[in-house]
Amino acid sequence: MSKEIPQIIPSVPPEVEEVFAAHHATKEFYYEVHARAEFKRYCEWYYTTAKQNRQDLEKMRGELNIFSLFRRRR
Repeated sequence: MSKEIPQIIPSVPPEVEEVFAAHHATKEFYYEVHARAEFKRYCEWYYTTAKQNRQDLEKMRGELNIFSLFRRRR
């Protein structure tokens, strides 16, 4: 059936295909750079937050636990 339909769209010159391939590769490259930068930023935030949480935990462990005063002893 496809032989019965005349080709309406002309074939694309090879130069155009090369330009689109280069554009696609460039777009993928910048996407990868952006994704890696975002991941690095997230890791830095995560490690900073974890360090702060560890410091807060150590500080809390050194404080008086007032809730233990309200617990019943058996």
